[in-house]
Amino acid sequence: METEKVYGEGFLQFAYGNPLGSIALHTFIKRPFFSHWYGRRMDQTKTQEKVKPFIAHYGLDPNEFADSVDHYKTFNEFFYRKLKPSARPIDADPQSLCYPADGRHLGFADASAIQSVFVKGQRFDLSKLLDSEKLAQQYEKGALLLSRLCPVDYHRFHFPAAGTVGNTRLINGPLFSVSPIALKKNLSYFWQNKRTITELHTKDHGTLLLLEIGATCVGSIHQTFHPGSSIQKGEEKGYFSFGGSSTILLFPPGSVALDPQLLEHSNQCIETYAPMGHAVGRFL
Repeated sequence: METEKVYGEGFLQFAYGNPLGSIALHTFIKRPFFSHWYGRRMDQTKTQEKVKPFIAHYGLDPNEFADSVDHYKTFNEFFYRKLKPSARPIDADPQSLCYPADGRHLGFADASAIQSVFVKGQRFDLSKLLDSEKLAQQYEKGALLLSRLCPVDYHRFHFPAAGTVGNTRLINGPLFSVSPIALKKNLSYFWQNKRTITELHTKDHGTLLLLEIGATCVGSIHQTFHPGSSIQKGEEKGYFSFGGSSTILLFPPGSVALDPQLLEHSNQCIETYAPMGHAVGRFL
C-alpha cells in the first residue's frame, strides 16, 4: 500500500474544499482558457529548468526515457516524453488485454452494477459519459476500466488490444480536476469534462470504446493514430499535454474477464498501480 504524492495538492484542496476556492473554480479554473494558458506556460523554454528537479523529487528513472534529459527544451516536451520500448514490454498472450496507460486503475465487471468508485455510493452515468443513450444501453452490462494518470506518470496512452480503429468523436466541456480530491466531491466531472471517444473493432470480441478525459491544466488531448488503420496491441494511440488526466475503457458485455485482484481492490475503492503493457484481463 502506498500513499500518493499529489502534485499541486494544496491548490486542489483549496479549489475543491474551500468556499473561496469554489468561487475561483467555477469562475475561471474549470474554464478551458485557464488550462490553455497554463499549457502555454509549460511550452516556454524557461520551464526546462523544472525538469531535473521534478525527476529527482518524484524518483523517475531517466534510463527509461527515449531521449536524454537534456534533450527536452520545455517541461511539456518532457511531460509527453516517449519511452524506450524495453521500458514497457507488451504482454505477449494473444488473448490478453493490456493496460492502456501508466497509472492508478479501477476495474469493474459490470458497469451498471458499480456501487462505489472513490467513495461509497458513486456510480457512472454512462449515457452522459458517452453522450448517447443508445451506446449506454449497449455497454451498461460490460466491464469498465478507469485509468488515472498523475502528472508524474508517462503520459502517452496505447491500444489495449489489436483491431481496426475508427474515428475519434470529441465531446466538448469544462476542465475540472480528475484527481481523487475532486472526484470524491463529484464523480460527474468525468461526464462534464471535455472528452474523446474512439471505437476499436476487434476481430472476434466486438467493439471496445476508448475514452480520454480532459482535466484542469491538460493542454490538449493529441491523437497520433490514423483512423481506419489496423493496429496491434500496445501501439501508441496518443498523448496528453501537461496535467493529470484519465482514460476509460468500455467492453461489450461478456467479452472480457478483468484481473480478479484488480476487481477485488476496486470494490474496496482502492486503486491498483500498473504500467502500460501489463495484462489487465483476458478476452473470453
